[in-house]
Amino acid sequence: MISRTAILADRDARGRGGVDWQQLGTVVEEVSELYQLAKERTLDLIIVGQHRTDLKAPVATRIRRYNGLTEIWKVVASDLEVTPEPDYIDGLIPLDLGHKGISLKVAHILRTKELLSQYRFVGRSQKMKAVAETIERIAPTDVAVLIVGPSGSGKELVARAIHRHSGRADRPYVAINCGAIAEGILESELFGHEKGAFTGSVAKRDGLFHKADGGTIFLDEIGETRPEMQVKLLRVLEDGTYYPVGSSVPKTTDVRLISATNRDLTEAIEERQFREDLYFRIGVVKLILPPLLERKEDIQPLLHHFWARDSKLSYTDSALELLTRYDWPGNVRQLKNFADRMTALKKEGLVDENDIRRFIEEQHVTASNLPVSTGKTVEEAGQELIYRAIISLGNEVRLLRDLITAHLPAESGEMAHPEESLRVVRGMTVEQMEAKLVEQALAESGGNRKEAARKLGIGERTLYRKLKKYSLS
Repeated sequence: MISRTAILADRDARGRGGVDWQQLGTVVEEVSELYQLAKERTLDLIIVGQHRTDLKAPVATRIRRYNGLTEIWKVVASDLEVTPEPDYIDGLIPLDLGHKGISLKVAHILRTKELLSQYRFVGRSQKMKAVAETIERIAPTDVAVLIVGPSGSGKELVARAIHRHSGRADRPYVAINCGAIAEGILESELFGHEKGAFTGSVAKRDGLFHKADGGTIFLDEIGETRPEMQVKLLRVLEDGTYYPVGSSVPKTTDVRLISATNRDLTEAIEERQFREDLYFRIGVVKLILPPLLERKEDIQPLLHHFWARDSKLSYTDSALELLTRYDWPGNVRQLKNFADRMTALKKEGLVDENDIRRFIEEQHVTASNLPVSTGKTVEEAGQELIYRAIISLGNEVRLLRDLITAHLPAESGEMAHPEESLRVVRGMTVEQMEAKLVEQALAESGGNRKEAARKLGIGERTLYRKLKKYSLS
């Protein structure tokens, strides 16, 4: 069998630490030989000797043009060595592990690569490997899993992988996005309804919990459900019992629950928008899916994957560098959007830096409120956002002061003179002014919090936090 591991060995045998590298893979001493190997066969792993300094980023990028999933690991003297390695190095192999320890390390690297492929994940990042290893442990069980990750990061891909490798793989897999369906309709979708249960229900209909019986149900964006629905979900998850809409006869189901959210449910619990008991029930195992921003080494292999059917497209080194500097607020979904766009517009040839810049500029225009940057590093973008936030905060404070000056009523119930209002404002802290404005908006809206939030120009969740902060009813 042809080895899919290559070792760019130290030229001095003393630097090889007495390890029989020939048993671990194909040993070469020149970068040109390594490059030729990459052209001739699929390389899963390249191990670079601790004293080799000739495998630079451009060489790594060139090798990975043949296989974006090729991992490059560097040998170091011991695991105590903490010298920062460049981004193109995927990990470190301590030489003091000895031949047996290094053999086990190499076997583990290759094993995790197999897991990624098995679960249909494209990438080589350590964070995605950790996700794959967690799936390997939990998939055969029946525990409830909560997948937490930003929109576009692949939460349903993870849910499907868990189902396919579970004991329920030959049973139904049913998915629903709870945030995309109105609350009244959601109950009918999940639990079904009887004929005549509501206007338009001309026939009896089974819900998704019935259809998923014996299999897996995936509730995406579960954090968007209302507390009333959460009570019903809790009941069916605890004993498998539920009631179709319009029925007083209970039904039972046996499903494995996998749910997902792109928001912090602990914050929703504090705001009394999500039940704590349901949170503990759905999240027996909590699986964190990282954004693309935190696994940029996966960008190159993902591009190769998206362009696999169109081998006429490639990219320049500068284009790839710019892609890895971009923040990707839309995550893998946004990267696929870019790949599809290039396939449609260019069809063949090289995607260059100008193509990337045009794409990023368009994303910035259409989503100016997102934390994106055009050709800036993450640090530069962060500094710019902080600067803008400070300016915005100053503007908001001035606007708040002007609003209160204009609308704060006098103690007699009549509108105070501007001079009197100004004296009141000058004697108040910003927090006191904010509390007063919130209180006034609530009074004007008759206690309707949704309307009060609209008047204030803030979200309902923000209003709830402020009510709690200022102990307002």
